[in-house]
Amino acid sequence: MASIFTRIINGEIPCYKVAEDENFIAFLDVNPNAKGHTLCVPKQEINKIFDMEEDHYLALMKFSRTVAKALEKTVACKRIGVAVVGLEVPHVHVHLIPLQDMDDMRFERKTSLTQEEFENLAQAIAGNL
Repeated sequence: MASIFTRIINGEIPCYKVAEDENFIAFLDVNPNAKGHTLCVPKQEINKIFDMEEDHYLALMKFSRTVAKALEKTVACKRIGVAVVGLEVPHVHVHLIPLQDMDDMRFERKTSLTQEEFENLAQAIAGNL
């Protein structure tokens, strides 16, 4: 069965897309730790990040860096945190989280945004790429 991310990539489930190229997609996390929490996902469904071919892994990190730089220009924060956990969805994904303090990385405290706030934020980040 396809992961939820594969279903997003295939257009079966909508997302707040920030960036996309032939190999990767970035979209806002709909259950964010902080405003701007973004996921960078390879289009190829791979369960574990270190199972990726080295060049594909490095390309994901480069893509994530590009998105993180745009995110940092868009959302006021002290820095962008990066996490790869992968237990919640069996499809590689890099979390980019605007940080004000360490609690923003704990995946316990969540923030809420309206649909309009998500849409405007995704457009603003995309505009800073």
